[in-house]
Amino acid sequence: MEKREQWSSRLGFILSSAGAAIGLGAIWKFPYVTGQSGGGAFLLLFVLFTLLIGLPMLISEFIIGRSTGKEAVSAYQKLAPRSFWTIIGKLGVVGCFLLLSFYSVVGGWVLIYTLMATSGQIITHGQDYGALFGQITGSPLITLGGLAVFLFINIIIIAAGVQNGIEKVSKYMMPLLFIFFILIVIRSLTLDGAAEGVRFFLKPDFTNITGEAVLYALGHSFFSLAVGFSCMVTYSSYLNKDVSIPSSAGTVALMNVFVSILAGLAIFPAVFAFGVEPAEGPGLLFVVLPSVFGQMPLGELFLFMFLALFLFATLTSSISLVEVIVAAFLKNHSSRRKLAIITGVVVFFAGIPAALSSSLLADVQLFGKTVFDATDFLVSNILLPAGNLLIALFIAWEMDKYLVKNEFMLSHSMPNSLYSVWRFLMKWIVPITIAVVFINTLGLL
Repeated sequence: MEKREQWSSRLGFILSSAGAAIGLGAIWKFPYVTGQSGGGAFLLLFVLFTLLIGLPMLISEFIIGRSTGKEAVSAYQKLAPRSFWTIIGKLGVVGCFLLLSFYSVVGGWVLIYTLMATSGQIITHGQDYGALFGQITGSPLITLGGLAVFLFINIIIIAAGVQNGIEKVSKYMMPLLFIFFILIVIRSLTLDGAAEGVRFFLKPDFTNITGEAVLYALGHSFFSLAVGFSCMVTYSSYLNKDVSIPSSAGTVALMNVFVSILAGLAIFPAVFAFGVEPAEGPGLLFVVLPSVFGQMPLGELFLFMFLALFLFATLTSSISLVEVIVAAFLKNHSSRRKLAIITGVVVFFAGIPAALSSSLLADVQLFGKTVFDATDFLVSNILLPAGNLLIALFIAWEMDKYLVKNEFMLSHSMPNSLYSVWRFLMKWIVPITIAVVFINTLGLL
C-alpha cells in the first residue's frame, strides 16, 4: 500500500481546490444565465449566495476530509461506521464517474478546438461556426479521439501523484488561466461599444429577476464550488493541520467569484460591441465566441487564449473527479498508476454513448433526452443536490460537534462568533435552501 501523500504547501492546496471548483459551468454557463436574469442583479445574488451557501458547504467538506485524513468513502466510514451516512462517499464516487462520462466529452471538444486554433483552422473567411461545431460533434472518430486524448492527459496527471501531478499542474494552469483571462478582458474592454456590456453586467436591474433566476443563483452558488460529490473531502484529506480551513475555503470561494466576474467582463463587452447574443452551453464557446473574435484584430490569438483557458479549467476540474475515484480504491491497491489507467479506460467506455449522442446515437432517447443530456440532468439536477443535502445534514446533525469545532478553529485564531454563524447556517439555512433548490429542479414547485 502506498504512503498517503500530502500537499506541499497551502498555496498548492488552494490552487488545486480552486482548479477543481472553476470549471466550464462557471465560465460559459454563468454569463449566459446572467444575461437572461438581469445582468448585475443576478451577479449580486450569486455573490451573496456563494458567501452564505457555497462557502459554508466548502468549509464542511474541508472539515470532513482533514479531520479523517481519508478519501470520500473512508471518511464517512470512519466518522459514522456501519450507518446510513456512509452512502454519501459512495454517492460521491458514482456521481464523479457519471459526471466524467459526459464532462470528458466536452473536454475533448475543447481540446480539439484548441488544437485547431493553433493552426488557424477556426477563424477563416466565410466560416459557418455552427456548421463547424456540428461537423466535429457529428463525427464519431473525432469525438471519440478527443475523449481518449483528454482522458489520457488526466491519467498522466493523476498517475504522477498529488504533489508531482495535481499540485504541479494546478500551479502552472491556474496562473495561466488568470493571465489569459485578464488579457482577454483588457482586449474586450477596449472595443467600441464595450461600455454598454460592462454596464449591463455590473449594474443591477432587479426588474428582470424572476423566482427561477433566484433559485438558479442559489443552486449555482454551491454547484460552482465543486461541493456535493466529496471532491473537496478527498482534496482536504491531503491537507496539513497547520492550515486554516475557513481562510483557505474563503480564498477558494473568492477566486471562483473573481473568475465569474472576469468571464462576464470578457464576454459581455465583446458581444455587445458586435451586437451578438450570448448563447447557452456549447453554443457560447464553439459558435458565438469564434464569431465575435473573428470580427476583431488579432482575433485568432485571443480565441486561442480563450480556448486554452477553457481547456485549463476543464482539466483542473476533471482531474479532481478522477482523483476521487482513484483515491477511493487506492487504499486497497498498491499502484496509483495502474488505478489511474483503469479509471481512464473505464470512463472512456462509459463516455462513448455521450460522445456519440450527436452522431450514431442521436436517435437514442432516455426520458426524452439524448444520452448526453440525460446523464447531465441526472448528475446536475438529482445526484449533486442530493449529495449537498446529505453532507449538510451530516456535518450539522451527525458528526461530533467538538471535532467539527476543533477543525474549524485549528491553526489560526478564529472568533467563536464566526464559528457560531457557520454552524447556524449549516444547521438551518443551507439544508433548507438546498432542499428548495432540489425540489424546484425536479419540477415540484
